[in-house]
Amino acid sequence: MAGWIMQAARCPTDELSLTNCVVANEKDLKTGQHVVIKTSPTHKYVFTVKTHPSVVPGTIAFSLPQRKWAGLSLNQEVEVSIYNFDTSKQYVGTMTLEIDFLQKKNSDSNPYDTDKMAIEFIQHFNAQAFCSSQQFVFSYCDKLFLLLIKEIEAMDPSILRGEQGSSKKSKIDIGLLHGNSQVIFEKAENSSISLVGKAKTRGARQSIINPDWNFERMGIGGLDKEFSDIFRRAFASRVFPPDIVEQMGCKHVKGILLFGPPGCGKTLMARQIGKMLNAREPKVVNGPEILNKYVGESEANIRKLFADAEEEQKRLGVNSGLHIIIFDEIDAICKQRGSMAGSTGVHDTVVNQLLSKIDGVEQLNNILVIGMTNRPDLIDEALLRPGRLEVKMEIGLPDESGRVQILNIHTSRMKQSNMLATDVDIKELAMETKNFSGAELEGLVRAAQSTAMNRHIKASTQVEVDTEKAQKLQVTRTDFLASLNNDIKPAFGTNQEDYSSYILNGIVKWSNAVSDILGDGELLVQQTKNSERTPLVTVLLEGPPHSGKTALAAKIAEDSEFPFIKICSPDKMIGFSEIAKCQAIKKIFDDAYKSQLSCVVVDDIERLLDFVPIGPRFSNSVLQSLLVLLKKTPPRGRKLLILGTTSRKDVLQEMGMLDSFSTTIHIPNIARGEHLIEALELLGGFQEDERTKIAKEVRGKGVWLGIKKLQMLIEMSLQMHPEYRVKKFLALLTEEGALGSDKLVAI
Repeated sequence: MAGWIMQAARCPTDELSLTNCVVANEKDLKTGQHVVIKTSPTHKYVFTVKTHPSVVPGTIAFSLPQRKWAGLSLNQEVEVSIYNFDTSKQYVGTMTLEIDFLQKKNSDSNPYDTDKMAIEFIQHFNAQAFCSSQQFVFSYCDKLFLLLIKEIEAMDPSILRGEQGSSKKSKIDIGLLHGNSQVIFEKAENSSISLVGKAKTRGARQSIINPDWNFERMGIGGLDKEFSDIFRRAFASRVFPPDIVEQMGCKHVKGILLFGPPGCGKTLMARQIGKMLNAREPKVVNGPEILNKYVGESEANIRKLFADAEEEQKRLGVNSGLHIIIFDEIDAICKQRGSMAGSTGVHDTVVNQLLSKIDGVEQLNNILVIGMTNRPDLIDEALLRPGRLEVKMEIGLPDESGRVQILNIHTSRMKQSNMLATDVDIKELAMETKNFSGAELEGLVRAAQSTAMNRHIKASTQVEVDTEKAQKLQVTRTDFLASLNNDIKPAFGTNQEDYSSYILNGIVKWSNAVSDILGDGELLVQQTKNSERTPLVTVLLEGPPHSGKTALAAKIAEDSEFPFIKICSPDKMIGFSEIAKCQAIKKIFDDAYKSQLSCVVVDDIERLLDFVPIGPRFSNSVLQSLLVLLKKTPPRGRKLLILGTTSRKDVLQEMGMLDSFSTTIHIPNIARGEHLIEALELLGGFQEDERTKIAKEVRGKGVWLGIKKLQMLIEMSLQMHPEYRVKKFLALLTEEGALGSDKLVAI
């Protein structure tokens, strides 16, 4: 049908401008007709018609959005012709609309239910023509929204006939809205509108997780389990489609607390979480930086950290991006409230401010706070409850597979440059570095590199590098082992110098009793390793002075090959106050709990307790601390062997400490002449003829002498002229009261 010329006019009423119809006089067109408006030979637009008597015949009225979309000006002449739809191909199956507030000043953060909005949309615009890229206004809940048609898919005509439809979709430029059409709303870019319900787009959302990350490239090793636990708790709800999360009524986790020994990767993990997420650059703040000498400034510093997240949540509501705030050394600002006597109360108000920001009345949902500390016991309890820093993750010492990962990360550059010798076995190094933290493993690699580099420095008047050889530099297994033995010692590991000094002269097995004691010690070590029922095993080695109790305890500890061995000895606490001594003992035990297998030797318990028989006097504070620590079960998955030594079993019985030990092993003195001769032979020093002379004197006589004292007497005698050594040794035995008469043999 040929068209006719009409003039463009302004829409007569606001109500008609919301109908998405063009308005004409009933003399020209009929309500419900569809027309093509041709503004130029190449530009055509399809509209549905409504009639109104106020429209002058020969004119056709358009709303402002319609005029903008079609590029029309008032009184412009347009060609109008009737448009007939092909209902087999042009019914709207699915229409995707971009939605935003018509005026930004009227925007709000209220959620709009897209399901209800879709029902009202179809009722309002049913049997109307729509074109792809068309703009129009829609009134819903007394608010005006600007809609833009992004895409129209045709409805399969077989559905209208009640038959099974095909899955193939066909896009069309012009469609007729139908009662069975589906409408999908999509938030416009940079819009603050909040959409809920199922009738919103599930299109390609940007994943919160960066697609190209991996642990090795991020420089994190040995923390796979911790990462997967953090993901499960903190990020699963953020990765899932928001509409499903809404239907579940699920709230996002807003805080994570990472705690554990220094150098195990807490700060590194927090820093890399920010890189791994498609979020804004994380705000990293050290706890002490928050504190300020001026009143109210510390609290203001906390508010500034959350200001961006607050502003964005007000503007964009649930569509706000994720803001990450990382607190390093969070224990500096979040100490237990009321714990700091005589303080100004600044710490308390800082904690209050932080609590109100994370989970107060006007709580923020677009934040993730990551706190890090070596001392979780200092942090205020209120900060650790669900809704705040609810995911508590211990970043402990890496296990063997973790150490392999970490060493691979730190040696990868050397491997690529062919600077790592083929004899370097990463698995062997991982086995040798029990209880090394990530930072200590990195230090080990650095030390090995320094050792290798040092070989190529010329020893002359000037410090010069042999450049020819330096080009062929390789870090070898020997470099790593040298650094392991000399340079890097783990803070939570075994200090061999610590216990090797106690077994300087080895263990002298002067009778079967000594072998039996070491056998019992081996059994206790195996029980600690293998038994799930007894994660804590405590044993007391008791006996007379100089009988070798400490040496035997150190030998049992050394043979256990536990990754953590520490000796709690009174010689390291000389001059300590009672409180300082209690703290030092507690620190040794706290460190032991961080390792999977630990052995603590509590040496010379009566000296630790400051016991003296005159009075008698002892430290009750240290006693109570030891009583608690000897019975305290280590954390889940950790095992602890405690070896105690004492020369005053009777005193410990009086103090009630004997019951704290699982078992007691008696360490005897040398009590027979035959045993003394056996000990002399094992210790060496005296010649065979000298030992024969001594044997004649001691055979059949009672002896009462500790192995430690015997070593001292032998060394003293050996300083004499060879003729007088035996005579001097026997004299010393008698002076010490160690050599008795024939009657003492029965002892």
